[in-house]
Amino acid sequence: MLPEWVPDGVDITTPNAARVYDYALGGFHNFEVDRRFAEDAERAWPGVIQLAHDNRAFLGRAVRWLAGNGIRQFLDIGSGIPTLGNVHEVAQYAAADARIVYVDIDPVAVAHSQRILAGNRHATAVQGDVRRPQDILGHPTVTDLLDFSRPIGVLMVAVLHFIGGPDDPARILREFADATVAGSYVAVSHSVPAEDAAGQENVRRLYQRTPTSLHVRTPAEVVGLLAGWQVLDPGLVPISDWHPDPEDADDPAQRSAFGGVARKLSTG
Repeated sequence: MLPEWVPDGVDITTPNAARVYDYALGGFHNFEVDRRFAEDAERAWPGVIQLAHDNRAFLGRAVRWLAGNGIRQFLDIGSGIPTLGNVHEVAQYAAADARIVYVDIDPVAVAHSQRILAGNRHATAVQGDVRRPQDILGHPTVTDLLDFSRPIGVLMVAVLHFIGGPDDPARILREFADATVAGSYVAVSHSVPAEDAAGQENVRRLYQRTPTSLHVRTPAEVVGLLAGWQVLDPGLVPISDWHPDPEDADDPAQRSAFGGVARKLSTG
């Protein structure tokens, strides 16, 4: 018998990237198939679970940085299943009136997000596919909560590496740039070629078994996706090197994922 939090019609026979990420972060909204996949991935490429934690830490630092630079609206694309240090918790700690819309393709992620956000009038979650930006940008729940005439922080952390060339990730970023005003930002992180190339390739092959295959790109290729956005200092760097917290400054750099924040400088 499935837990009561599982929406009707959810496929529990195929690993799902959001639920695998949830398990890696210590969450419990995942199934046996997701747990097996995460453990297989860790055996294939030791350290991949730590990579999930490093991505999550980067997300938190990016949201704090954006809030510190005046951003009060956040659109979190590929948000996954909420765990400790959710975007709305970080953003609303910095500014109680911050508004957040979580977007994920996985109905488990959306259903659980909506449940924990019940009663939070400045945050909500919707189901959407990053490959179809206009469906997200035109979603009535999104347009009701976010004011696109004012700057927005678009979050795409650990999501673009699940978008293949035919779906044109540069187009996706360009459409979000076109929809936002000058002074908006995008935060991205992305898998890049790792020192343990064999281990990374083993994990990439594992993801071929899921609906979201993994696409590794060089840092230069990731920067090339960001036309319409200006990458800010310190640039696109290993995620653990992007504005590290003082207590983490001496930790080993996570060099298999790069991240950064970019700003939109003009409209149109």
